[in-house]
Formats: sequence, structure tokens, C-alpha cells
Amino acid sequence: MTTMTEGSVREFKMPDVGEGLTEAEILKWYVQPGDTVTDGQIVCEVETAKAAVELPIPYDGVVRELHFPEGTTVDVGTSIIAVAVGDGAAAAAPAQEAAPEPAQASVADAPAPAEEEKPQGRQPVLVGYGVATSSTRRRPRKSPGAPAQEASAAIQAEMNGHGPVTRERPLAKPPVRKLAKDLGVDLATVVPSGPDGVITREDVHAAVAPAPAEAPEAAPAAATSAPAAPAPAVSYDTARETRVPVKGVRKATAAAMVGSAFTAPHVTEFVTVDVTRTMKLVEELKQDKEFTGLRVNPLLLIAKALLVAIRRNPDINASWDEAAQEIVVKHYVNLGIAAATPRGLIVPNIKDAHAKTLPQLAESLGELVSTAREGRTSPAAMQGGTVTITNVGVFGVDTGTPILNPGESAILAVGAIKLQPWVHKGKVKPRQVTTLALSFDHRLVDGELGSKVLADVAAILEQPKRLLTWA
Repeated sequence: MTTMTEGSVREFKMPDVGEGLTEAEILKWYVQPGDTVTDGQIVCEVETAKAAVELPIPYDGVVRELHFPEGTTVDVGTSIIAVAVGDGAAAAAPAQEAAPEPAQASVADAPAPAEEEKPQGRQPVLVGYGVATSSTRRRPRKSPGAPAQEASAAIQAEMNGHGPVTRERPLAKPPVRKLAKDLGVDLATVVPSGPDGVITREDVHAAVAPAPAEAPEAAPAAATSAPAAPAPAVSYDTARETRVPVKGVRKATAAAMVGSAFTAPHVTEFVTVDVTRTMKLVEELKQDKEFTGLRVNPLLLIAKALLVAIRRNPDINASWDEAAQEIVVKHYVNLGIAAATPRGLIVPNIKDAHAKTLPQLAESLGELVSTAREGRTSPAAMQGGTVTITNVGVFGVDTGTPILNPGESAILAVGAIKLQPWVHKGKVKPRQVTTLALSFDHRLVDGELGSKVLADVAAILEQPKRLLTWA
């Protein structure tokens, strides 16, 4: 996304680094005005609702201007950096030496990175990057665009008694309309903040938030001559509280979970399973030459058990299309694995997991986990999931009632595996036991189907040899 302007200056625009994303926050600039850049060099790091991504410049030249400071959220398609190329680059360099002051006041206070922090000659590959090593400024408050201002003025005029205002049908996507209907919100009264006046989920939730208390009515006229006392400023004890801006992955996760909880009717079923034989099989596979160099753990066999259960009960692998009023059954499984990272909870998925052998699944799981821990998960890796596993057992938790990942019909929570007394072959013995919880969308998964899937997973983990006969 570049634009040629007069004087051989190219404007590099914020690209859509993910599927359908509309904005990104500039986390860090690796260049400053006057720096020479080469084709493929990383010039900045941005964070979207999906991941942190490094942006390469697609041409050679000299940086003329940074249009936004670090910490600013920029809409996709907006120019973020101007680079002089060709003859313009030769003219820009001397001019920069003669006038070293920054080109724009908005970036004057941005700290210049050390020379060794400026990556040179990096390949132009957009990959997840992880948590930035330097702190960034708090994101400036965005002012609503013209469509939002017009809508706000129209609504205010009608509320002030100036007569009805004729307005077109509010712009909103079907899921947002459904959310508004569920919450009892009239979209005609919602001030849009999306591009071109589109109402977002956040706008709907803001509309149902409790309004601030109105100021008391003015004192009688006789008292108006006295100077009004200044309103007490709201202060926070920074020694007792820490305020963290909600943005990036955490903001996207919160919005997705609220949308899922208020859209899909959740049902959760539980089963406690003796996984002693599964744990023995894990130890055997660790010694198998076919798994040399691969991560073999209980999650691997649980994932395989779920894939087998889906094969036996394919209707569980589906999604609900609200706009078309259809159930979409998927003939492939993109298996999501919930991963806790410093940037928040993310759910990358293994594409076509149903077609992988056990060693291939182990390799994919290992790559997924290591990439997530390093903060390099790409936006594409988090798109298109069909069913998810969340392993809360790694935190010592017995089980939970997980919320569905949006667009999916089921999620399996795996609890801690503990040595417990268990009746085995008529006698009480210490056995390895865990609790599984399956949440599903009750619009398309009834109790029978959900129970069959959970029972199949449990049966495989109790007798893992069934992997051979059922798969």
C-alpha cells in the first residue's frame, strides 16, 4: 500500500495485516526522519486485535516524515510514513542534516531507538512478533468521524424536542443487530464509531452502560452571582491501584467473549475419567523412535481423542450462520489450542488437524505452543478455527465452564491429572484421574450429540487402544 506524490516521495499506508482488521496501534518505530531505508527493512512494529506484527518498507529511500507517534491507533489505509525515493532521497538527506528538527510536532517527543535496534535487511515477511521490549505511550483517545458526529447531532436534536429527525436505517452487521436486539437497544439511538458510520459491538455495549449521574439543577437566580465552586477532580491512588489500558489482544478477547456469551446459548457437560492407561501410553511414545524430537504429552492424546470423537459425530463440528439462518457443518477440523501469553489469551489453530497422523499432530502442537510463547503467532494462525481445547489443568485447576470461541460450536476443557482413589476392577486403587468439561452451542448441538462426543473422548482416554480401532 504505497502512494506516489510530488517530489518523488512515497507514502506507506497502514496495511491490513490480518483478515478484515480495520486498525492497528503503532508500538515502536525502528526509524526516524533522515534515516536511510532499504527494500524489505522493518520500519515499525504494530499491534492489531490479533497479534503484534513487524512492517517492512517495500522500497529504498530516506525517511522524510513519521506521521504518527508510538502508541497511536491508525486506521488501515492511512499513510503512516513518508519516504523520499530516487532524486528526492538525495535531496532529503542534506536537508535533514541542515534542519535536524523533527518534521512534525506529533513525533517530536518520540524517543529515537538506538542504532543497534534498527533491523537492517530484514525479509518482508509479516509474522507475529510478541511483546515490545520498550514501553509505549498510552493510546490517544480517538475522536469520532464525520458520520458519527452527524448521527450524534441528529439524535441529540430529536431528544431536545426539535421534532422527529428523518434518518436512514442504521448501518450495522447482522451479529451487531442481533446483539442490540438481545440487549434491547434501539440502533437508531446508538452513536456509531466504525468507519463510514457503521455501528460496532462496542457502540452497542456503550449504549447499555449506565449513564453518569446528571449534575444537580442550577441554584436560584439570587445565588448565581457567587462564583461556582470548582468540581472536585477525580483522582486515583497510584500507589494502591494500577490502571491498564484495554487494547490489542485483551480488548479483542473481551469483546469476543461478551459476544459469544450473549449470542450462543451455552451448555456444559462434565465427566471424570481414569486416564492411567493414557499416561502409560504417553511414556511409551516418548521412547518410540517415530516420536524422537517431538513433544509427547497428555494433551497430544486428548487432542487425538477429540478428533476421533468428531469423526464419529461429525455434526459437532459446525457453526451457526445467523444471517442466513443455517447450520454450517465443516468437513475439516481446524483444532484450536488456547494459549496463555504475556499479551493475553490467544487461540491459534492447527489447520486440517483431522488429516494428520499422531506424529504429525505432535509436531504441529509443538510448533503452535513454541510460536505462541515467543509471541510470533500470526493473525492467519488464529483464523478459521472449528473446535477448541483449553488445558486449564496446567494451572492445577480441576475443570471449568469454558466460553465458546466465536464461530465455533464446541470447546473442551481439560482439568488437572491427579492421583486419586478409584474403584478399579472391584478394588479401590490409586489411579490417574482427570475431569473433562465440554461446552457447546445448544442451538445446533443438542444434549444427545454433546453427550456422545464427551463420552467418546472419555472412552478413548480410559482405553487408548480404541484410537486404533475407532480412528
